Order: sequence, then C-alpha cells, then structure tokens
Amino acid sequence: MKNILKSFVAISALSSFVVAPLIINAGQASAQPQRGTDASYVGAGFAAGVTSGGQVNDAASFGGNLTGRLKLGNTPLSARGNVLWNDQTTAIIPELSVDVPIANRTNAFVTGGYSFIEQNGLPTPLGNRDSVVVGAGVESEVAKNFMIYSNAKVGLRAYQNSPASAVSINGGVGYRFR
Repeated sequence: MKNILKSFVAISALSSFVVAPLIINAGQASAQPQRGTDASYVGAGFAAGVTSGGQVNDAASFGGNLTGRLKLGNTPLSARGNVLWNDQTTAIIPELSVDVPIANRTNAFVTGGYSFIEQNGLPTPLGNRDSVVVGAGVESEVAKNFMIYSNAKVGLRAYQNSPASAVSINGGVGYRFR
C-alpha cells in the first residue's frame, strides 16, 4: 500500500508540472505565435526521489536541482546539464535532448545521459551509484526571460546491490540567457 501511495503522489506531482505550463500558455496570444521555445537557460528548483532500492542507503530523498539547457542551433537538439543534490551528496547528469514544440513557447523533451554520483553508496534523489539516465519533461517560457520546467528522470540500475531503477521528479524556475 505504501508503494502504491508513493507512485500515486509521484504521478500526481509530475502531471501537475506537465499541465501547468499548458494552462498558463493557453491564454497568451500574439500576432505571430511562436511554436515551442528556443531558449537557452539556467534554473534551480526541487528534486524528489520517489523510489528506493530496498537496501541500506537506498532510501528515496528530497533535495534540489540546478539545470541548464543550451539550444544547439536550428536542430531539435539541446545539450542539458543537471545537478541533483541532497544533504549527503550530488548527482551530476550531462544529457542530450530531443525537443518537440507542443504549444506557444512550450516544449516537451526526451533526454538521455549518464549520472555521475559524487560519492557512490550515498543516496541522491536519483539513486546511489553511477547509471545511465533517461527522462522526459516540459519547459515553458512564462514571462520575458523566465522559464518554468519539470521533468522525470529514471536512473537504470541506479542502486548498489540492487537491480532497481531510481526515479526522480524535478522542477523549478529558470532564467533565459539566450
């Protein structure tokens, strides 16, 4: 029952972060609507681990995130970097994403990358060992130079002595620099 409740909370949180930018942008109109966003930005927010590997030092943890996106020319690709941390250690995650415009100044994206845990064995919001990471999210420019973003990341086999994958829900506010 406890795992079902955790899953429900995680899905509800992710859903609210995915839907919020769409609702915010629904009322914004312009003479020439722009599909998607080409913003390069840096941001900060929360990181919530929602899984446990079942061993000591595998507990889900809550912390923060620093995120950056650099749009790669006129392609649908972006280079992304994330740092997820808690009070014990950090996970550094370089990623490449494919961005899909879904609304005015709003993108959905899928990512692939690798998580480097600063101190293997200590829990982060995305497991306690280095792992391959896949993810999906949404980002939206909600005001001049300001973004909101949210994403879910899955660290494949991200726990020591466990085949379990780690899931982290992240979100925050960013500032557009280009």
